[in-house]
Formats: sequence, C-alpha cells, structure tokens
Amino acid sequence: MELRSAQIREGVMRAPHRSLLKADGLTDEEMKKPLVAVFNSRNDIIPGHLNLDKIAEAVKAGIYMAGGIPFEISTIGVCDGIAMNHEGMHYSLVSRETIADSFECAVQGHAFDAAVCIPSCDKIVPGMILGALRVNIPTVFVSGGPMLPGKPKGGCGPTTDLNSLFDGAGKVQVGAMTDEELSYLENTACPTCGSCSGLFTANSMNCLCEALGIALPGNGTIPAVYSERIRLAKHAGMKVMELLEKNIRPLDIVSKAAIHNAMECDMAFGGSTNTVLHLTAIAQQAGHPITMDDWDAASARTPHLLKLAPSGPRPLIDLHEVGGVPVVMHELAELGLLDLDAITVMGPMPEYLKKCCPPADGEVCRTHDNPFSKVGALRVLHGNLAPDGGIVKKSAVDPSMLTHTGPARVFNSEEEACEAINGGKIVAGDVVVIRYEGPKGGPGMREMLTPTSSICGMGLSSSVALITDGRFSGATKGPAIGHVSPEAAAGGPIGIIREGDSITVDIEGGVLNLNISDEEFAQRMESFVPLEQKHNHGVLAKYAKLVSSADKGAFLA
Repeated sequence: MELRSAQIREGVMRAPHRSLLKADGLTDEEMKKPLVAVFNSRNDIIPGHLNLDKIAEAVKAGIYMAGGIPFEISTIGVCDGIAMNHEGMHYSLVSRETIADSFECAVQGHAFDAAVCIPSCDKIVPGMILGALRVNIPTVFVSGGPMLPGKPKGGCGPTTDLNSLFDGAGKVQVGAMTDEELSYLENTACPTCGSCSGLFTANSMNCLCEALGIALPGNGTIPAVYSERIRLAKHAGMKVMELLEKNIRPLDIVSKAAIHNAMECDMAFGGSTNTVLHLTAIAQQAGHPITMDDWDAASARTPHLLKLAPSGPRPLIDLHEVGGVPVVMHELAELGLLDLDAITVMGPMPEYLKKCCPPADGEVCRTHDNPFSKVGALRVLHGNLAPDGGIVKKSAVDPSMLTHTGPARVFNSEEEACEAINGGKIVAGDVVVIRYEGPKGGPGMREMLTPTSSICGMGLSSSVALITDGRFSGATKGPAIGHVSPEAAAGGPIGIIREGDSITVDIEGGVLNLNISDEEFAQRMESFVPLEQKHNHGVLAKYAKLVSSADKGAFLA
C-alpha cells in the first residue's frame, strides 16, 4: 500500500518534516504508519458540537487500534438556530464553502492518507462532504448525534424541540400561549447536547450520509448522549483503515447510483428542503450533476414512509428505536427504488441490505405497501414565478393549503416581513413574498424559520402561503415555497411582483404563478432592475460574486 504521507517523511530531504512530526510526539515506529486526519468541527457554542471531543477521542482510539496515527484538526461551524433572524444567518450557507475549503487546505497541506469527518449540524455536514470529494482520500463520516427531545409539562402529550420555541413565540404574540408556558419550553425543549431532535437539516443530512454510503449504520439516529454513539465512533475509526487498505475513496462511493439512492431516501424521509440544495451541490462536486427535474421525478416515484417532527408528532429517536435509516432503505429496496450498483463503507449495496437493513415496523416507518403517501414528501414547483423551480415540504402542508390563490404581500427582506407579520398586518388568504434573500441577493440565502413559525404560531398556516428566493430551516412547516429560481437579485420574476398581485400556489400540480397577462409580465420583466447588493465587502461580497443559483445547489465551482 503506497501512502500519500510518504512524500513528507521518506528520504534524506524529508529530515525537516520528520523533525516536525517528532515535535508532535511521534516515534520512529509511528512514523511508518498511515497518517489519518480527524476533521472535527467541535466548538463551545453549537449544542450539536459540545460532545464532539468525546467523538473525536473515540475515533482516534479506533484509528490507533487499527494501525493508523490520528491527528485532530478543527474547522468552523455556525449554529443555524442561534444565527436565525438576524445578520448572522447571512453566514450560515457561506460557511459550507469555508468548511470545504478548510478540509482541502488542511488535508492536502499535510498529505494525510485518510480522514474521518466529525460534523454534526446543518452546513457542516455538506461542507465536509464537498471537501472530502475534492481531496478524494479514504474517508468515513460520523456525526455527534441528535439531541433527545424535550418532554411536555406533566409528561403527557407530544415531545418538544427547538421548533416548539419558534412556534411558541408566535403563539404568545396572539395570546395563545402565556409567557410562563414559553419559559417552560425555553428551559426544557433542548434538554441535551446534540443536533436538534427533529428531522431538521442536520439530522436529515446525517441520515443521508448513510444513504450515500459514507457513514456507518446509526450515524443519523443514535442519540448524542448514548454510549452507543461512542462505540460507533470507534468503529468509524477502524473502518477508515479498512477503506485505506482497500483504496476505497469518496468518489468511488458517492457515485451516480449513491446520489440516486440518497434522493430516494430523502423523499421517503420527508426531511429538510435544505437537503435538495446540499445534495445538488454534492452531486455537482462528485461529477454527477442533478437538476430540479430529477428531483421532481424522484418525488413522483417515491413513497413517503416517515412522519417525524416537524411533519408529524414523532421525534427522531423513534426511528432509531425501530432500526434507523436501514429500515427505510429496506422498504425502498422492496420496491426496486434503490440502485444496487452503489457501494458503501459497509460493502456493496446488496450486501449492505442483507446484513444491515431489517424490515420496517409499520408505524414509525411505514411499510412499502402502506405509505403515508404514494409520492415523495418534497415537491418541486415551476411556473412563471419560478422558471428554474422552487421547493416545498409537501408533507408538512395542511391539505387545505395544497392549492391557494391570494394577494401578494411583498417584502424585500426577512426583517420587513417579520415586522409586518408580528404587527398583525398579514391576514388569512395572503401570500407573503420575501425576496432578495437568495444565494446572491442575501447574500447567503438566509433561512426564513422565524416568519414561517410566526405565521404558524398565529394560527395562519392553514390560510397564508409564503414564497421566497431564500430557504427554510428543516423545522419549517406549512405552505412555504423556497429556493425560487432565478432569484430577484439575478433578475428573476419574483422581483417583479407588486403588492396586491394575485398569486397561485398549486402544490399538487407543481405550479407557482403570478396571475397577470403575458403582455404585462413581459413589460415588467423588460423594465425590471434588481436592487443593489446589500453587502459590498468581506466574505459575503466574495460569495455573492461566485455563487450559483439555488436550483444549482448554490454551488461554488
């Protein structure tokens, strides 16, 4: 086995390099073994990352047991919950690219032979995947695990999570919840470390790491506080040494077949709409690009098998207790929807299904012949307002709002929209339009969880739709259509909507239309001049110049 690290430690000219490695404490015996990066996003502010030091120690133990020499390296992270609804959210999606860059720089700069990635939340997971695909050395992913759900007062009723707070704030505004009740949620809804307990973006992406084949079974669902998570991390460290011996790399695993399988699982999960953004970017980086039409086709053929929070009342731990992601993969395989040409860190897909994937329980995860819906949980919309597409979590929409026509209430920022919503200026029947929040126009494509949660908390989610060229948290529910492309800053039609215009949202039909004549539409487009960029310096300005549209995954080539 030829090691990349030989270039920094073999031969007389590498005496300086060996001296620096010995300054790290390496012995001559260790100098002959593979060097493995343990790429960790641990920090003190993101709850999903507080335990990553324990995960890293376990990974390093596994690597050492299997004959490798681990070196821990740190990268950044942004907590979307803490960054929500202020300037900080501009930096969340941008951090995905920074993390990918930092992986490439650190791993290439030190000629590591293999890597184990330890992400946990939101953009950190896809950021590390993008970096791993660029560098293409044997790599395994192991997350920090999901948070346990909160318990309601008295222990009776549905569990709680971070989204309970966002919804609760809206309820307090209209008198449907007291300050004391909100305070109780504040103290109990996020009871442990870990990524927020619903099938939000972080947990959706960690589950999809299993579907892509780059993580061990249980990666997406074993709770952060379980000792089982520590054992998983040790096995991840051992597994990467096995991949190194066999020279199995990320680009071997994240194949066209693997991307297909991840899309199928995504539709069956009913997870975050952010997964569409991230998997599209991952597919582009892997050399197997996908389009919104591909997502639409996946939605049409794939049954919806799970209703976990926020689409339903069950927390993610319920899926863990019935077998996790492998049970979903089993049911999809029964329908012939998985591409068996894929390989995983556990071996070829047929072998993986046989060894690791039990049948569904029928309740938490429905069986393939009794789904919640015969079509996928996410729905792509097109129309004159979204020529390149938009996305909605159909599984979290009240059936009464699958088709809706109403007057546009137009806002050029999230702040403007929140002021109107919280000021009682949005009424039943309205279509809230939030624009200039796309990848380029934001910049950074902010998440609109605060306005959608306020609408929900005020009891308007069954009568008010919201469309945006921004994106949504995985916690969002209701008729919220995001990723509208092209965005306003790029001259997209969302920029020509005027206050009071009639808009039709047809989720069943996959249509998003501005109801004006073709002649007026053409006139407005011809005279439309997008607003100036909001940020003209620093990382946001650089990002705005380079980023692609949302339908392309907000990808930086």
